[in-house]
Order: sequence, then structure tokens, then C-alpha cells
Amino acid sequence: MQLNSVPDENQHKNIFQKFMALNVGIVPMPLYILLLIAYTLLTVTNQMPNDMIGAIGIMTLFSFILEEIGKHIPILNSLGGKVLVVTFLPSFLVYMSWLPKSTTKVVTDFMNNNNFLAVFIALLIVGSISAMNRKTLIQASMRIIVVLLICEVVGPLVGMGVGMLLGLSAYKSYFFIVAPIMAGGVGEGALPLSLGYAAIISMGQQNIFAQILPCVMLGSLVAVIEAGILRKIGEVKPSLTGNGRLVESDDGGDLGSLSSKSDTANITKMLVSGILAITLYLLGVYINSIIHLPAPIVLLIVVMVAKMLGWIPDSVQEGGKSLYSLTVKGISPLLLFGVGVAMTPWKSLVTVFTNIPMLITIFITVTAIVAAAFFSAKFLGMYPVDTAIAVSCCSGQGGTGALAILAAGDRMNLMPFAQVAVRLGGAITVTLSIFLMRFFA
Repeated sequence: MQLNSVPDENQHKNIFQKFMALNVGIVPMPLYILLLIAYTLLTVTNQMPNDMIGAIGIMTLFSFILEEIGKHIPILNSLGGKVLVVTFLPSFLVYMSWLPKSTTKVVTDFMNNNNFLAVFIALLIVGSISAMNRKTLIQASMRIIVVLLICEVVGPLVGMGVGMLLGLSAYKSYFFIVAPIMAGGVGEGALPLSLGYAAIISMGQQNIFAQILPCVMLGSLVAVIEAGILRKIGEVKPSLTGNGRLVESDDGGDLGSLSSKSDTANITKMLVSGILAITLYLLGVYINSIIHLPAPIVLLIVVMVAKMLGWIPDSVQEGGKSLYSLTVKGISPLLLFGVGVAMTPWKSLVTVFTNIPMLITIFITVTAIVAAAFFSAKFLGMYPVDTAIAVSCCSGQGGTGALAILAAGDRMNLMPFAQVAVRLGGAITVTLSIFLMRFFA
């Protein structure tokens, strides 16, 4: 018996060593266990600090383990599973009150009071654009606007047609289903849309907002799933994707795949790129107070113009690659979890599932937008998969939806173009819808 115990002990030791050698996302297992112990002690004793460190600790603990779960669910892992799990499972847990109240409060306060999403978008825009091929940027920017305008026509026409076939009126289909989906999110889409409608029709703004919010949520969910499908199509048909590029570049300098060089770039250069992002965003906030142009759009325009004119120094471009890598690998999982806890009301999402005509109309509308972008991209000399993923963000939940959609499609470097789709597409939809409401109310 004693002779057999030695192999057993060695076997158990090897299993333990293998377990401790695992990573949860980017976090080594010993460190993850230590973080779990700290979280448990603070939560049980009700001493979790309601500050940035507490929030980031919670978001790190949950986001990376949820990513691992999503990556290992059959079928779902091919449809952006890790994004769906990291974003929507926390929303469900909050709805069911299965997350500790202190956890929900700390994360919600952090997300609502610190504008973490804006920081992420600012860093990602500067990082991706500064490291992007200049010629590609010029070509892609012009063409994606054409694709977006095509989708702005196809989406409403198909959505209204399907809605009418299912017994909904054209008025209901467009103003309360299609327009909210394409309005650019909640804060800059559904909210101004509801305010505009309330000023024209005899219905309270809160009632209108409650009706259109579920459409925004479900439209974003459908776009996330279809981004995952598009990513799979790109893997099966490599000729249809640029792996993060919208058009072919001369030197392959885009961020479709991150090289080891980008990960080990000079830390000073990366910090300078980050400071540039923060500086331009702050200037954007000031400009917004004067001409009411959102700060992310000001940032996007300035960086794109500077890149097109060749005004971004080589050192900032090198730092941009590492900034992009840091943002995608280190921040995006945390942010997705925060979005799920604080910005994705599960009740609003579930409401639509009880209305089958509305559910089908939302699904077909988003699919029509994706299909229009996919096929029009081919005629414009663009990569269909990448173009469709970027443009589908116009049917997402604003910046939060764009984050989830691009993460599901594994095309985070397309955030600048996604912002064009969200902001420009949303502005067109909101303006046109309120204008038309005056004639059809």
C-alpha cells in the first residue's frame, strides 16, 4: 500500500501544479485566487471600498472568469459567446438579485460617475487610428460613409415592410421599432428621440422611452450575435475579411493582428499616446459646450484629420499600437462586465420577447442592415465581413453596443469606424424621425 501511495501523491501534486499554472484570462491562477479571497472577505464583512480600486477589482474578478466560461460553451463560443456571457449574464444576475448588493452598487457607481466608457473609447480611437495605415484610413473613411447611407435606406424600408406583413402599422414599425434601433444608443438616441416624439404627440416622454428602450436593447443583442457569425464567416472564407481592415493596405500596417513588437513598445511612447487621447477628449468636452458636438466625435475628427495629413509623429504611432493592445486586452473585458451590471436592464431586454411581431421585426431590421453593408462593401472594394461588423454598430446600444459588437466580431480596432456609424447614423435617424413625426402624427 505504501508503494502505491507515492505515485498517487505525485499524481495529485502534478494536477495541483497544472491547475496553479493556468490563467483566468490574463490573470495567473495564484493571483486570481488571492483576488477571490480578498473579494470574499470584503463582501462578507461589508467592507468593499466604493471607489475605483474596489470597482476595478470586482470587474477584474468577474469579467475574466465569465470570458473563460463563454469561450468554452459549444456553438455559443462561435457567436461571440464570451461577449454575450460577460455582458448579458451580469445583467440577468442583477435582475435576479444574485449578485451581492455591494458588488452591484460599487460597479454601478463607478460606471455612472466616472465615464469609464468614454476613457476606453478615447484610448482605443487614438491607439487604433495613430497606428493605422494612412492610405487605408483615407480610402475606408470615404467608402464607409457610402455604405452607412445605403444601410440608412435599406434598414427602415425592410423593417417597415416586415412589420406591416406581421400586422403592425408602418407608423408603429418605423417610429417605435426601426428608428430606436438605428438612433445611436440610449443617451444620444432613444432619449432625444422620446423627447422629440413627446413634443409632437400626446404621450408622455417616459411612456415613449419605456416603449422604445427594449428595441434598442434587443437590436444591440442581435447585432452582437451577428457580429460573431460574421467573424466565423471570415474564418471559413478568408477572402471576405481583412482581419481588421476595411480595404487593402500597401504595407499591411493595420491592426488586424497585434505583433509582439507592439506589445513591447517603449512604455513612454504608449503613455504619450494615452495623454494625447485624454487631452483631445478634454478639448472635445469644451468644444461640445460651444457647438454641441459630442466629445468622442471631436476626438475622432481631430485624430483622423491629423493622421490623413501625416501630422502624427512616428513615436506616437508606435505608442498607439501598445495603447491599443493594452486597451483591448486589459480594459475591454472589465468594461463589458460594467456595462452588463450598470447599463443593460434585463427587464427591458426581456419585454420584447413577449411580442413576437416586434421581435421578428427587430431581428430582420438588424439583419437587413448587416446584409446591406456586407454586399455593398463588395461593390466598393471593401472587405465585407469587417465592413458589416463596423456598420452594424449603428444598430447597437451606442458606445456600449459598439464595444460589445466589435468584441464579438474580434474587430476592436474598427472602433473609429464604428463611432462614425453610431454617431453619424444616429444623428441622421433621430433628426429624420422627429422631422417625419410632425407629418404622420
